[in-house]
Amino acid sequence: MFDWISEFINLERGQKPKSFNLDRMKVLTELAGHPEKCAPSIHIAGSKGKGSVTSMLTSILTAAGYRAARYMSPHVTDIRERLCLGDSFFDEDIYCSAGNELRHIIDELLPVAAKSQQTAALFNEIEPTLWELLTLLFFLCSRLAKCDVMVVETGMGGRLDSTNVLDPLVSVITLIELEHTSFLGDTLAKIAGEKAGIIKANKPLILAKQHEEALEVFRNKAKENNSPLYYFPEIVDFSDVKITTQGTEFSLLLNLYSSIPLCASVPPCENSQFSIPLPGKVQAENAALSIIAIKTAFPEINEDTIRQGLASLKIPARFEKISDHPPFIIDGAHTPESFALCAETFCSLYGEGGILLFGCAADKDAKAMAKIACLHFSKIIITTPGIFRKSNPEKVYETFASIAGKDKTELIIDTQEAVKKAKLYAKYNSQEKSRRDAETQSGKDKELELPILGTGSFYLVSEIRKFVFD
Repeated sequence: MFDWISEFINLERGQKPKSFNLDRMKVLTELAGHPEKCAPSIHIAGSKGKGSVTSMLTSILTAAGYRAARYMSPHVTDIRERLCLGDSFFDEDIYCSAGNELRHIIDELLPVAAKSQQTAALFNEIEPTLWELLTLLFFLCSRLAKCDVMVVETGMGGRLDSTNVLDPLVSVITLIELEHTSFLGDTLAKIAGEKAGIIKANKPLILAKQHEEALEVFRNKAKENNSPLYYFPEIVDFSDVKITTQGTEFSLLLNLYSSIPLCASVPPCENSQFSIPLPGKVQAENAALSIIAIKTAFPEINEDTIRQGLASLKIPARFEKISDHPPFIIDGAHTPESFALCAETFCSLYGEGGILLFGCAADKDAKAMAKIACLHFSKIIITTPGIFRKSNPEKVYETFASIAGKDKTELIIDTQEAVKKAKLYAKYNSQEKSRRDAETQSGKDKELELPILGTGSFYLVSEIRKFVFD
């Protein structure tokens, strides 16, 4: 089934369909009997953090006893990670039955529908895209599994994204950065305009802290749609953040002086402490957004249940520790701001001067990330970020070498070899430090191995994870 779907147009591989039109998805869902309406939903968009928020919301809802279906991307090791029930795969018979239904829709129902002039204009020259098919497959799986709620992350943008056939209980928009500029626009305001497309009339919007250029767009769109806007910096006091290698604790206090009520019945989490098993302030902020969204859409869910859900959270490739010796962290950071936050958290926990294993897609701002990397890492290995998206590791290497210096920058095209070399460097530096300590009879940190951070692309960390675990 997934092999069949992968034959269709795939935006993640850089293929550009001639049409990027939500009306196509509306036709497909109508042919399927509107499975997107099988359960209430929460819809999440943004440039960074939307996957974490999607996972956190799902984990909380699962702890509360809901059958929560989750749709997110990209996957790390298995494409079924995108379409889940809770944090586990749907039963295999669900995937099979939904897949058969999907093929019936595409192979038999769509050709008949395409005989009409309006539908023909949408599909005759362009076949359905992979993202449209995956989204429809998720809705079909959710309906077959009789889920209670769907937690759905957009793929790209929002206004024209295939998930935007939803009419959610609440929408959540995380931080906006410059991304996918060839599709979404080359300014924050244009990108925010696309993301704002998920804001539905009279439905609440939970909004993360934004740059002013983007914030203005969201305020205007919420006002236009008569949508209550709950802007994170205005409705809560977020404080007492404590980060360790085991996770992050934080305090979330409702701003009682805010003119915006969070929900009609139960105020959220006054003077409450929460913790998540993910290190980093940015993940704590994602958790806070999730708490606000839950208390808005499901005010009956109590704080102990929220804590339970957050405590059981599992998110691969979000500051995930995949090895203790040497300490090896992988993270899907792929924009300058997210990379800076990732590097800051990494160095605060494991110290400066570690090893960076880096690869990014061709459309990412490698220069900006190189300027950050040169300040924190003693060795930088550039490699290929998988084969899923177009990349140019040679060009990325030249960019990093020109900024960080060729003496500490190395290009290893093969990712498996790059992983092996990074681990050798970590061990060699440990031995060298032990030798120096022995010579000075200091004896300090003899077992220390340099830590490794693998980042720059979800597709790279997927490859790293596979090689380390295999």
